[in-house]
Amino acid sequence: MPFAFYDRLSPARRRIYDRSDAIVELPLPAGEDLTPLAGAVVASLAGEREGQVQHACERLLGELARIFAAPPLRARVYAVRPNGDWGELHGMYLPADEEGDAKVEVWMRTAQRQKVVAPRTFLRTLVHEFCHHLDYEHFGLAETFHTEGFYKRESHLLAQIAGPSSRGRPAEDQPPSTRTGTRGAKAQSSS
Repeated sequence: MPFAFYDRLSPARRRIYDRSDAIVELPLPAGEDLTPLAGAVVASLAGEREGQVQHACERLLGELARIFAAPPLRARVYAVRPNGDWGELHGMYLPADEEGDAKVEVWMRTAQRQKVVAPRTFLRTLVHEFCHHLDYEHFGLAETFHTEGFYKRESHLLAQIAGPSSRGRPAEDQPPSTRTGTRGAKAQSSS
């Protein structure tokens, strides 16, 4: 079911939205096991050193890009999440521009308490931003929307690299955001 802003989209943007919404899985090829790389991200996060976390994130993103035949992208890990009256920013995807590769930016500490983000939440944010990369570079979408299908493929990929959630709560029950990103030199998607 489309989110409320769907009715305000132009017919062209609705086609992009519908195409995104129809893609619900991101299966890894047989024999591809990324759990060690996801584990390295979690282990580095426990060490609380931005450089180590960034290196582990780049290794995981590099393998995901290889598997899905997408251009490489860089990871940037920062200390404390930016926040404002709009909430906390967990991550951001910046498409490639004339100067280089696409980037995923993530923050490893919460804004309010400045505690290290829960490992699964951090991995979900990293996978979420990678899914924006796939929308542009693998699926060829002109925009990347937070559709129900987007959240399902995010959860599907996360479960494959980090195992099923121990909470027992299906990912599709988690509240989605309605922000979108538009491809372009200055376009970005924040989550």
